[in-house]
Amino acid sequence: MTDTTDRLEDSFGVVRRATLADVARDLKISPSTVSRALDPNRSTMVNKATREKIIESAERLGYRPDIQARSLMTGRTQTIVVIAADLGNRWLTPILHGVASRVSVEGIVPIIAETNDDSRVLDDLIDHMLSRRVDAMIVVGARRGDGPSIERAARMVPMVVAARPLQDVSVPVVTHDDRRGGEMIGQHFADLGHRVVAQLLGPGAVLNFPLRNEGFTSAIESAGLRQLPAIDEALRPTYDEGARLMHRLLDVSSDVPTAVFAHNDPMAIGAMSVIRERGLRIPEDISIAGYNDMPLTSLINPGLTTVRYPGWEVGHAAAEVALRLFAGEEAVESVSLNPVLKPRGSTAPLP
Repeated sequence: MTDTTDRLEDSFGVVRRATLADVARDLKISPSTVSRALDPNRSTMVNKATREKIIESAERLGYRPDIQARSLMTGRTQTIVVIAADLGNRWLTPILHGVASRVSVEGIVPIIAETNDDSRVLDDLIDHMLSRRVDAMIVVGARRGDGPSIERAARMVPMVVAARPLQDVSVPVVTHDDRRGGEMIGQHFADLGHRVVAQLLGPGAVLNFPLRNEGFTSAIESAGLRQLPAIDEALRPTYDEGARLMHRLLDVSSDVPTAVFAHNDPMAIGAMSVIRERGLRIPEDISIAGYNDMPLTSLINPGLTTVRYPGWEVGHAAAEVALRLFAGEEAVESVSLNPVLKPRGSTAPLP
């Protein structure tokens, strides 16, 4: 492809970046007219023919807006920060895609930051992003106890809590109904005729998992099922922790449950490996269900029964809420999306 950009050089022959003044000089018009024509909020102040000439000249000269200069004039940096707990977690990917798809149409760039599930890192990141004068923040990696930090920041910049819920915060929260998702799994086990069930608990500091526990427990108690006591909870919601908890369940419990609910898909897959190691069959001896409907859960053998987490929709909705807050809306409500049960071959009726 031929480069049609006119090269601009300084007095030493070094190629330099084009400026508004260069475009104005090229067309023999004032820099203020060029500035108005290239500003989306003021472009209609310049007549169409002149505006088209300015755009053509800017493209030919390779002019790019000075974001820092514009932010000083407008008070906006055209950036939204998404603070996540663990960028290695595939559950996060659809959420980030949802955010990006919404803000990109507004010309806003999402900045992604990671806390490694550490509240101290979250505090530091919030302070750092406030110093950068970002337009809004979406916190995807909140843990219990992070409310005060988020409330403090919300007094200075629009804040949204997404995906991981927090209670007793005044900022909007965008998530899905984890409690209802847990109920769905419990009712599914009851409908299949199971009588003795167990859970592999996710970390209690992440509120999604206690809510799933509440919903599941409520459903099985209503159905008259017996739940084996939980021996421990996962340190992190991972494959290895699911395997560890499944080993403990089978080692400590006097009964073998006929159905197990692991609080997310990686934990469920880790538990499945242990069930097979112990010479038990899935689902003939033990049915197992996970949560999130992550990629490939339908392709393992047997396919994993799970609850679909609407990640893209959560990210898109969180970005929409952040944009509305930034636009000055005050009465922006929280959003809770509905879970969907995905029955597959890892669960079956009790023989």
